[in-house]
Amino acid sequence: MPDAVALLDADLSILWANHVFMEWCNRGNIVGEQFLTALSTPDIVGPEEQPLITALRTVHATSALLKTRDSRFFQLHAAPILDSINSPRHLVVTLRDVSAEIQQQQKLAAIQDAGRELADLKPEEIFEMPVEDRIELLKSNILHCTKDLLKFDVVEIRLMDQKTRQLIPLLELGMDTEASHRELFAGEANNGVTGFVAFTGKSYLCEDTANDPLYLTGAKGAKSSLTVPLKLHNEVIGTFNVESPQPHAFTDADLQFLQIFCRDVAVSLNTLQLLAAQRMNAAQESVEKIHREVAVPIDEIVCDVTFVTERLAEVDPELRSRLDQILATARGIKNVIQQVGRTLAPTEAVPVQGPEKREKLKGKRVLVVDGDENIRCAAHALLEPHDCVVETVQRGSEAESLFRYGLRELNYDAVISGVKLPDMSGFDLMMRLQPMVHPVPMILSQEFGWDAGHTLVKCRQAGLHPSGTVIKPFKERQLLDTLETIIDWSQVGKA
Repeated sequence: MPDAVALLDADLSILWANHVFMEWCNRGNIVGEQFLTALSTPDIVGPEEQPLITALRTVHATSALLKTRDSRFFQLHAAPILDSINSPRHLVVTLRDVSAEIQQQQKLAAIQDAGRELADLKPEEIFEMPVEDRIELLKSNILHCTKDLLKFDVVEIRLMDQKTRQLIPLLELGMDTEASHRELFAGEANNGVTGFVAFTGKSYLCEDTANDPLYLTGAKGAKSSLTVPLKLHNEVIGTFNVESPQPHAFTDADLQFLQIFCRDVAVSLNTLQLLAAQRMNAAQESVEKIHREVAVPIDEIVCDVTFVTERLAEVDPELRSRLDQILATARGIKNVIQQVGRTLAPTEAVPVQGPEKREKLKGKRVLVVDGDENIRCAAHALLEPHDCVVETVQRGSEAESLFRYGLRELNYDAVISGVKLPDMSGFDLMMRLQPMVHPVPMILSQEFGWDAGHTLVKCRQAGLHPSGTVIKPFKERQLLDTLETIIDWSQVGKA
């Protein structure tokens, strides 16, 4: 049998032992010695400090984990043998070598701890550290864990551009130069094991590179490889590849450890804002929060100042000049807020492309008229990243006032109006704007449902562009496409 067995008397001295126990003790004849002394007095791991004495005292079998000086681990099981009066006179002790299991558990715990600490920085440290330094710190920590804990010497990490599906190198160690710069995409064929893993989202163990049709040369002389997908919220964001000069070098345990480590790597990449999608979401949230708290109220200030200015135009020229200055300052503050919103967004760290800017919209002034504050905030958040100048009001009369005032120098390129406003309909607003501009560059925003006032029909009869409608809440692409169409159309009409 593979386990060690010993028979002890009531004083815990060895009466007999099998050859396995004698080999593990490596002390020659051990009969008559104390059991633990024969094992060179190992440490007892766990709450049971004296398992042998406990077994004799309680007349029940006990278990404990022993650790020797050379870091071997034995699972001990001690069972009392009772005499005719049920008194324990002897113990049968078995030992099972669990060193491999314990070491695997310890390695797993070390990998989990290391994974959690990959990007473990205090908020002030992250704030002060440039993005490039954050990336280098993460790379250094990944390499340390990969080499010292996982014992892998050849490593390649690639991140996937979610738009193009290209696998962009982030980190490599020991790879052939040509291989590390090879253009790869997530694909079932012609992109090696790395592309296959990114495409399927499943790990791949290449036991013999010479006979694997998927394998493309990575490390020089590599005979086997192991590739695991990096996943965040079940979405593949990249790949983690290790290679070895030995065939069949990787085991199921290696696969398990690497998969666990890769989960932490993906989270760390996300934490340090290396993923474009996460960066874009955070940017949008930052900008929307700023506009909700500050930018939209400043829109109201601009509206109020314009209202007062129009009423005092012929009364006090000096006051009119001061109000004009206040209006210009308020608009300047809006521009500063927009820039601050962008700087609050996480900085780009890897060459992954986000949504492209609409160059046609750069510098265009858009007036949004809607009684719903959420719609006004959404207009800021969706249009200003494309360098639009956005102003919002709640009522049609306010839009009319701003439009009239803007005719002097800052006219609007488009007006986005709700079908129903607090004080009038979108059609009524269009009629008020027609004497000032032709054609009226209007877009009607409407919710799904019946238009009791037939606003859309009336507006189209009055000259609304056939594509001049969008659905609320705004869908980004529909809003941007429609805005470009109306701006182009109105500019041709003015020409």
